[in-house]
This record gives sequence, C-alpha cells and structure tokens, in this order.
Amino acid sequence: MASVAAQLAKDRSAALGLGTNSNPAKYLDQSFEELQAQCLASKTLFEDPTFPAAQSSLGVNDLGPKSEKVQGLEWKRPAEIKANPQFINEGANRADVRQGSLGDCWFLCSIASLTLNEEYLCQVVPMDQGFDNNYAGIFHFRFWQYGQWVDVVVDDRLPTKKGKLLFVKSTTASEFWSALLEKAYAKLNGSYEALKGGLTVEALEDFTGGVGELYYFQNAPGNLFQVIQKALLAKSLVTCSTKSESGSGEIVVSTNVVKNHAYSLTGAVEVIYQGSTVQIVRVRNPWGYKEWNGAWSDNSPEWNEVDGDVKAQLNLQCEDGETWMPFSSFLVEFYRVEICNLNLESVCCNDRHVWCLMGFNGRWTSGVTAGGCKGNMTFWTNPQFRINLHEPDEGYNGPIGDPCCSILVTLMQKERRKKKPQGQDLLNIGYYIYKVPKQVQTDLQLGKDFFRKNKEVACLDIYKNHREVSKRFLLPVGNYVIVPTTYKPCEEADFFLRVFTEKDAKALEFGNVVQANPYQPLSSSEPKMEAQSVSEEPEGEEREELSVEDLRSVLNQKLQNYPDIKCDGFGVRTCREMINLMDMDGTGTLSAEEFQILWRKLQHYMKIFLEVDGNDSGSIDAHEMRNALQSAGFSLNVRIQEAIIQRYVSGGLSVHFEDFIACLMRLEMLFKMFDLLDTNKSGNISLSLSEWLCAALI
Repeated sequence: MASVAAQLAKDRSAALGLGTNSNPAKYLDQSFEELQAQCLASKTLFEDPTFPAAQSSLGVNDLGPKSEKVQGLEWKRPAEIKANPQFINEGANRADVRQGSLGDCWFLCSIASLTLNEEYLCQVVPMDQGFDNNYAGIFHFRFWQYGQWVDVVVDDRLPTKKGKLLFVKSTTASEFWSALLEKAYAKLNGSYEALKGGLTVEALEDFTGGVGELYYFQNAPGNLFQVIQKALLAKSLVTCSTKSESGSGEIVVSTNVVKNHAYSLTGAVEVIYQGSTVQIVRVRNPWGYKEWNGAWSDNSPEWNEVDGDVKAQLNLQCEDGETWMPFSSFLVEFYRVEICNLNLESVCCNDRHVWCLMGFNGRWTSGVTAGGCKGNMTFWTNPQFRINLHEPDEGYNGPIGDPCCSILVTLMQKERRKKKPQGQDLLNIGYYIYKVPKQVQTDLQLGKDFFRKNKEVACLDIYKNHREVSKRFLLPVGNYVIVPTTYKPCEEADFFLRVFTEKDAKALEFGNVVQANPYQPLSSSEPKMEAQSVSEEPEGEEREELSVEDLRSVLNQKLQNYPDIKCDGFGVRTCREMINLMDMDGTGTLSAEEFQILWRKLQHYMKIFLEVDGNDSGSIDAHEMRNALQSAGFSLNVRIQEAIIQRYVSGGLSVHFEDFIACLMRLEMLFKMFDLLDTNKSGNISLSLSEWLCAALI
C-alpha cells in the first residue's frame, strides 16, 4: 500500500515538472540546501545516514567484511587526507580520473569522457561547492535516472588505506571531485561493490540522458571510423573496451594494452603519412598510465614524418595513459565501441531535427505482465504501448514507396545494479513491434488472439543482458504496438521505454483505461441465471435483516449445492465486503431485497469463474485474471491489475474462488464510492484527511 502511494506521489511530482535537469528530484528526499544550512547552523559536519561510512556502503562479497580489500580501511574526510583540499583544481579534466582498487574502469572512463563536454560536466558536477566558504562536509551531484534527473547528496568521508584514497583519485593529490562523484554514484547504485563491472555507456547515459549505441567489431559497419569521428565532432561521449580469450582479470599484454579493460576514446583523425592518408584514434587508460607502445604512440618514429603543425597539435608526449594508435591496430586490440549520443541527429540523420520523445515507466510482474518472449503462452500479457505514426518523414519511403517514419526505440531495465551484490544480474530483454490494423479500434490491451494471428513487423535482433537495448527502424505510417519483454516468463523487473520519432507522434500505454460496468440485477422479479444444481430461491429471504454471520451461514449452505465450485466457504472478511457493497443505509446488514440482488450477482460471477477455470482446478491463473475481470465488467490498467494480484494471488500464481469474489466485491464498492463522491462527474475527487480515512477503512 505504501509503495503504491509513493509511486503515485512520484508520478504527480513529475507531472508538475520535478525531475528536469533544471529542477532535479531530491534523491531519498534529501535536500542539499537544507542539510547544508542545518550543519552550518549547528557547526557540525554532515554525516549521511542513508549511505554511512560503514560496511553496508562498501558491499557484501568482493568488498564484504571478510574481504582482504577492506582490511585496514578507514573513512576519512579530505582534510584528513591532504592539507588544503580542493574540490576542483584548475578545471576538471580527464587527468583527474585515476583508477583505484575498485573494478569500475567502465565508470571512470565515462567520467573522463564527461570532462570533454563542459556543459554536461557542470550539470552533473555543480561547481558552486568546495572546502572554503559554507563547507559543511556535504556535497551533491546530479544524475539522469530513467526519465528524470535526481540530486544525490553525500558526505565527504571517503574510504582510505594508509592515509590514501582506496578508490578513484586525481593526479593532483589535493583534488577530490572525482572521488566524491564516485561515492555519489555508488550511493545511487546501493554500494561501492555494485560498481564493479559494466558498460561505460550506462554511466554516460546517467550523466546526460543520452541514447547509447554499441558497436561490436565482429559485425561493425564498414564506416565505423567515420561513425566515431562524427560522434566526437558532435560532442558525443565515446569509450571502447578490450577483452582477452582467458576472460579473467585485467591483463597487460606486450603492446601495453590492458585486456578486459575499458578506455576512453578521445580523438579520431586522418593524417598524411608518407604520401598516404592514415586513420588514427586516441585512447586513454583510466589508470593514468600503461599506454599503447606501438605505431603512433607518444615516442614512435611515425610522428617525425608528418607535418610539423599536425605533430605539434596532436603528439602530446607524457605518461598520462593517453596516446594515439592506428585504427587498424585499434580494431585488433579492442573489440567494442560505446557511444552516448547527446544529439540524435548524430546517429539517425545528417540534418538537424527536433526529435519527439515519449517515455514510459513500466514493470514486468510475475502473474500479471511478465509474459516472456514470443513463443511463451503468456506472451500476450506483457505490457503494451501504442504509437501512432501519422506524419511521415521527408524523403523516406519504404520498399514499395509507402511514406515512412524513422523511429528509435530504447528499452532499459531499472535498478538491477543495486541488486547485483545479491546475485540478481541483468535480465535478457528485448521488444517486438506489431502493426495494428485499422479495424482494431480499442483502448484495451490486445489479447492472445491478436498475437496468434499477427506477426511482428520489427524487433531486436537478439535478446541481450544489457541495461539498455536499442534499435532504429523505418516503419510505414500507421498504428503500432510495442511489446517489451524479458526472455523468460515470470522474470520481474522495472523498465523504462523511450520512443524517439523525427516527426510528431502520439503514444500511450495500451489498456490505460479505468472503467467499470459490473453486472447489476435490477429486482427480485428479474429472471434468474441458470444455476448448476440449484433451482430454488436462496435462503435468507424470509429473514428481515442478515448480519455478517447470517450472510456467511446462508451463502456457505448454498455453495454446497454447487459441486463445481471448489471452495470451503466464504469467510467473515469476504462477507463483510459484500455487505459494504450492498448496504446503502448504514445498518451493517442486508435486507431481503439486497440479499436477493447480491445472490444474482454471485451467480453471475460464479459462471465467469467456472468459464475461466478451464481445467477445473478450483482456481484461475493470475495471467487469466485480466480476462475474468473484463468479463465481469471491469477494464483496469496495469498498475491496478498488479495491485490486485499482490492482494489476492495465492501460491503458484493462482486466484482462488473466494479471493476472486472478494476482489470483485471490493472493486465494485470502490468504483461505487468514487462515483458517489465525484458529485460533479469530473473524474477527480478531493477529500480531507478525515474523509479519506473513513472511506479507506470501509
């Protein structure tokens, strides 16, 4: 219940503009300004209770309490490490990032790349903080997280050994911005250990909100050098990675290249050498040393045969981990390039466009929306997002001349890094895109028949266990549905889906409709529904009023005449739900007429239950609950369906008969209450705290 309210509050804040880069949300509800002011007023240094200087912030395995890496570790503030500490010394640059003993070179490469884009650097690292005026042991940083910007607060107690920083450090010993940024990112992801291993594009997207691309050399395009060059000219952030056949640990080979390691890619140029054009790229090792020692390295003879001005501009000789190398050698030593595009035109087209972005937060929930990939019987239950491509791009036509639209679809799984120390790795994720025929006009989720009869028009090439998967498509004008999935059914995770189009498009979540038209018997003279083994009128009509216990006794006696209903009888709580629905005079009992209407309603719902329970198990599968609810007259969005499953599902992802009836009774009561309170029929109600409590406690 509390989690639902928290999510609703978050959604409402986002609708009011909270979470933009100019107005970031406060991570864990911590306000930097308020906390800093409190510390200054009390003349104390900030100590962060949400990410304390303790074992819990380090990790549980590689950085667990028994790990050799944490033995002798001390948490110290910068002033205890170096006299006259500075937040930033003479500007933040890629030389300020040197890797420590934490295996997060992927993250440090992204920091080094971030320093090449001052605009985004200043957005992530607010420059108006330091160790001089208003110093209170508190710092803050901003990250993009699944569609919104968040401001993360940390104290400045850092892990050290023998008085030196244990993790990332600057080449300038008195500079601490990179170490504090690493701590903030560790807090965002749950622990320092959670930062071990990853794709650099993940952090780059968290720094910018950009769109990632991965190029594996085994199937890279022939113009990869031009792709890299264009991305760097567009101020995109680019990194690259090596690997070894052994696949274990970081290994330095004879060329001084570190295998199983991530590098920043900071330059791509063509130079004239011995009358021919040579393509060279500049790579940087986040260690700050161990540079490529082959052709075009700092002291190689190739530099003596190029134009003097070119040499002076490019050949900067120093042991800083950064050097040039031939693109041909780069393709041999490395195996992957990651690009974070800050402007989509750098990846999708040659001209500048104002792109249309649509974003959706969703969740794969076991028993509701975790249907797995195509081929699983529950595939149709996956979340569905409709997009209307009604305005074709200029100059784009399909193979048969149809006007087409460019569309880029990215799918992210959320918060998996936080769960990594507990063994919950990234899931294999992907998506399918289906064309929705014009004759299919519905706001409800598409059912299994649609997916059985229709084939997808586009999809990802392969499911991947990456945080984000993306691909660009060219689709004819029309209506489509995007179905994001995990590879296996019943795998749970939150996700964020982004859809980019060159022209204006409309998108919404299928099934985002909430309405009810439940079965309403009008009077006792109405013809009865066929009962399976009972023809007589229900007992209880002769009683003037039925209490909860009376109702329970009468209904349980009647259920004995329905052998197909496998139920031990109704409990007091379910009977109370029935009375709450039918009792309009506040007596807490049912009159004979109210009981008669209730009984007909129950007969109708029993028929639906038996139809859905095709195998006579006495319960219905959680995935089938959506169809059962629709048959009962309820059209509900995914969030409500998830809440229902959490409340009423039993072991084995099934809903038993009594729970099914209790669910319908409560749903109808809630709709009825809302309708009564929505006096002007606006679709919104306003309640005082007292009114809310009275309504919610019914």
